[in-house]
Amino acid sequence: MNLTILSRVKTCGRLLVDLRRHDFRAARTFMDMNWPDDSLLIKYLKFIPWTLRQMLVVIPDALITVDIDRNISHIPSWLCATNPLKNYPWCDHRDQKIPETVDTVVIGAGMTGAACAYHWSKKASAGRKMVLLEMDDAASGSSGRNEGLIVMGRYYYMMYKNMLNNLTNIRADLTNTQRDKLAHKFASVYVSAAYHNGELVSETIKKENIDCGYERNGWVQAKDNEKEEQFLDETVEMGNKAGFLDWRRIEAEDVRKLTGMKTEHAAGFSVGAASCHPAKYVWGLLQIAIKADNVDFYSNTKVTEVQDCGAHYIVHTNRGLIRTNNVVNATEAYSCLLHKQFKGKLFAVQTQAATGEGGPVDIVPNRGISGTRAFFGKHGSAVIIGSDATRIPDKEIGRIQPSRFLTKYLCAEMKRLYGKFSYHIKNEWSGSVGFTADEYPVVGVIDGKKQYIIGGMCGSGSGVSFNAARCICNRILNICNEQDDYPEEFFSPTRILDPDNHKWPTLKE
Repeated sequence: MNLTILSRVKTCGRLLVDLRRHDFRAARTFMDMNWPDDSLLIKYLKFIPWTLRQMLVVIPDALITVDIDRNISHIPSWLCATNPLKNYPWCDHRDQKIPETVDTVVIGAGMTGAACAYHWSKKASAGRKMVLLEMDDAASGSSGRNEGLIVMGRYYYMMYKNMLNNLTNIRADLTNTQRDKLAHKFASVYVSAAYHNGELVSETIKKENIDCGYERNGWVQAKDNEKEEQFLDETVEMGNKAGFLDWRRIEAEDVRKLTGMKTEHAAGFSVGAASCHPAKYVWGLLQIAIKADNVDFYSNTKVTEVQDCGAHYIVHTNRGLIRTNNVVNATEAYSCLLHKQFKGKLFAVQTQAATGEGGPVDIVPNRGISGTRAFFGKHGSAVIIGSDATRIPDKEIGRIQPSRFLTKYLCAEMKRLYGKFSYHIKNEWSGSVGFTADEYPVVGVIDGKKQYIIGGMCGSGSGVSFNAARCICNRILNICNEQDDYPEEFFSPTRILDPDNHKWPTLKE
């Protein structure tokens, strides 16, 4: 079907009418990612003709066989599944009271909070009670708004490069050689912990028989040109040299076999990544945890303040106060709202996704699939598309505000990589992910006492949260016979809160 000029202009007009404030923020992100070395003027001179071609040619051609539901839902498709813990425990016990005193309070019931509850249920004595508090329902935040992958974390080169760039800004006292060595150390510790996390998650899902569609088929990240292929070789070589073999190069023929994408270039392949239903994974962990006598869960219970009273804390909620010895903040992007010292230090980045019926015939199910500017996946009969990584103001954390322009652009990207397809989009949403300046997690104490945080995981939370929760629970319970993968000198929040006084790893000349 050939579109008329009038049809193309109408589509372009519709795209313009649908533009919102976030679209302009996302446009800046796109320019910075694609032309990082150019001046702002040059970026605009490149972006404007690219945008016009997208709006008049590429997107209209892709939308010929795409239908967006008039009554499109902004509920993430993962959260459309039946939640066995919806409004728990209030659904069945309206008059239930939250406890006045407990050993430990965990704030946030996503992947991290659920993992804390799970580990606690297995390790703590019956007399040491943990309470998990969630302001909405379990997995309602970024844990239920994502791509549906259990990743192996960010690959070695990415962690090395991000940390090196940040050290250049905050460690002027070091030589270039020292910063290089330190960045390699950070990357090695992070990736080691992430690999262990992947194995722990796989073992736990199988052992506990958690029904979340878990399939460990890897994650393919395609490249668009020879320059990107050359860079891929550098990233793989650095990881291999450091002893981390999960991140590999696969050729175009294997890319087509593993994903269905019609590409002429090589791709990166994270062998150990897995697909799953993220909300069911969280619900599964929580259902196991609350069967134990030492874990309670309260949804729709918002924490408004954590008061330090010296020897203990008072957690203020909309349902009353809880006195506790320990607090674990599993609040990710929301951390800066609850703890003002994280404002500007642990900030929110918006991602978005959409799902629908149909999609490319050749798309391979239950495997992570990414192009250079988008991700795709097939789970059951639904195909998911997603993208974006744009910083948002703190006041917009948690809002569902997807860009319709981006959704349509993602359809065009999928057509570019797969060819023609029919697609009926039913759900469209966004999520808020916690980022740090060095894109490296914070895992540890935030006050020098007994208040902890697990956050700043930069969209790779499934590669950190389960193992980090294990380590924090072990510290609280004084369990010393297990490996701690998140040492203070690498992961302490002082790294971002007070870098001048952070206890950095030692460097040997």
